[in-house]
Amino acid sequence: MTELLMGLSLGLGAGVTPGALLTLVITASLRGGFRSGVRLACVPLLSDLPVVLLAVMAVGALPQVLLRVLSVGGGLYVVYLGVETLREARTALPPRPGEDAPSSAREVMRGVVVNLLNPHPWLFWIAVGSPIFVSAWGRAPAYALVFVGGFYLVLVGSKVALAGAVGAGRHRLTSRGYRLLLGASGALLAVVGAVLTVRGLLPQGL
Repeated sequence: MTELLMGLSLGLGAGVTPGALLTLVITASLRGGFRSGVRLACVPLLSDLPVVLLAVMAVGALPQVLLRVLSVGGGLYVVYLGVETLREARTALPPRPGEDAPSSAREVMRGVVVNLLNPHPWLFWIAVGSPIFVSAWGRAPAYALVFVGGFYLVLVGSKVALAGAVGAGRHRLTSRGYRLLLGASGALLAVVGAVLTVRGLLPQGL
């Protein structure tokens, strides 16, 4: 249950935090409607596999004490992200589209490239996601899979929901709803980061 809650909370934070991929999702939704936005929202399912595998293999080879240190550092990093997101939420505006209008296949390919070159997924999986995954796998593989499943369910689902809102309202997306969603995700990130930090400091580890 803990792994599921962490996966859902971290997924929401990653899903609605402003960034290159979120901008592409909104751009596609404004131009082509809900279906175009959904294609971009699903990009992490295509691009994150090598990131996750490399990060988990690297972290899985570390001694337990370094894994705990990594957990504390990752927890503090998530707290920082949560606080920054809360600060941004007070004045944030939904990203707006650029000037070019690429084809659907080109949009998806650009999203994959953008996500692979984006340092944030790498940082997240090395510092936060992999320590949780490795620790959960040690207790029971099902726990680790629940964490990953919950994370990507909400990561992709939040972007799909935003694509639906943008596609339905197109250029009339309100800033208030976007700020409320950002604020909620920031609060969740801060709480999850605090939990990760405490768990890393406990004698039993993660």
